[in-house]
Amino acid sequence: MNPLFVGIDVSSRNNVVYLMNPDGSKYSSFSVQNNLGGAKLLSEKIVSALSSMQLSDVVIGLEATSIYGDSLVYALREDGSLGRFQRKIHILNPKQVKKFKEAYPDLPKNDWVDAFVIADHLRFGRIAKEVYLDDYRYHALKTLTRARFDVIQNLTREKQRFANYLFLKCSGMAQDKDIPNTSATTIALMEHFESVDELANTDLNELTAFISETGHGRFADPAATAKAVRAAASGSYRLPKTVNDTVNQAMAISIASMRALEKQVKVLDKAIDQQFEIIPNTLTSIPGIGRIYSAGIIAELGDIHRFDSQASVAKFAGLVWHKNQSGDFEAEHSRMIKSGNRYLRYYLLEAANSVRRCDSEFRRYYDLKFKEVNKYQHKRALAFTARKLVRLIFRLLKDNRLYIPPEG
Repeated sequence: MNPLFVGIDVSSRNNVVYLMNPDGSKYSSFSVQNNLGGAKLLSEKIVSALSSMQLSDVVIGLEATSIYGDSLVYALREDGSLGRFQRKIHILNPKQVKKFKEAYPDLPKNDWVDAFVIADHLRFGRIAKEVYLDDYRYHALKTLTRARFDVIQNLTREKQRFANYLFLKCSGMAQDKDIPNTSATTIALMEHFESVDELANTDLNELTAFISETGHGRFADPAATAKAVRAAASGSYRLPKTVNDTVNQAMAISIASMRALEKQVKVLDKAIDQQFEIIPNTLTSIPGIGRIYSAGIIAELGDIHRFDSQASVAKFAGLVWHKNQSGDFEAEHSRMIKSGNRYLRYYLLEAANSVRRCDSEFRRYYDLKFKEVNKYQHKRALAFTARKLVRLIFRLLKDNRLYIPPEG
């Protein structure tokens, strides 16, 4: 195969393109607008180059640059004039392109050079799989699951912000691990009581009733919890009134943000559930994985048959470790690679954490890995459990079969 290599440096307004001959020499370079007209002009120039050189194959590559290249990829995929050629479209990891460019120390930094580097990177090979575009159902689902990922990240940050305000207003409650910092009860207490003194001096029976109501029966002994809350308030720092008032204002905004984000999660979960129904799969047969985590995994994987092995799936997710070996020496500890699909890695780790609570085999494996080391025990054990889950997911999807839990 002697393909034409097309490197595209994408930006919000323009796309700089470098067409490279099969032997690595320059065919042409040009810039087009990042819109539908520019995409059509790009396709015409690619078709013209292929026709003039009587080539039948083209390899197109661009860096993963937020959302600026997504529409271009769809346009190139749907373009009818390119349809009669054998084409491959790759979205390259910017880190890989940067490392490849380091092999050319004398190159200046500009968009034309970057397009050349991408084209040359395609020519040398050893790049990620071509972007998967055969079934748009996966891409529709991916839009929703990635949006959910972003909302969850924002919610996590907002919860940490609220925990900081909680320590300022009532340090004792922030330090008491019996009541989670962002539980509905804690939030209700902070909204109801203006100051830590008011909370510390409230009637115990009234506080017990308040905790019982806001806790919705989650506390086995509301009276004991009320005593603990009042004791925590009594031992907390006291803020000057002016500072306390501003903390209350900031805390109110944080609470409103958390509730808005939690509402967004529910809306997205419903939409994901509806979109997921039209994609057949067997992952939900795994105890604890659930439809949302299954959807997040399926959306990023697409058709499992595009992966040669479970190891390639793990590498795609970034669930592989660097090898540190020289001669007879091999390091005892190694780190996971920093590349890989962060969305897929997130959903695999969340799924693994849920599955290990519901499945005896995964629970045993997690416990084994947890006890092997003295540092980063949960993080390390969870990563290994997610890696084990990859092997199961690959097999279930490849064979289109349901999971049968182990006995005992």
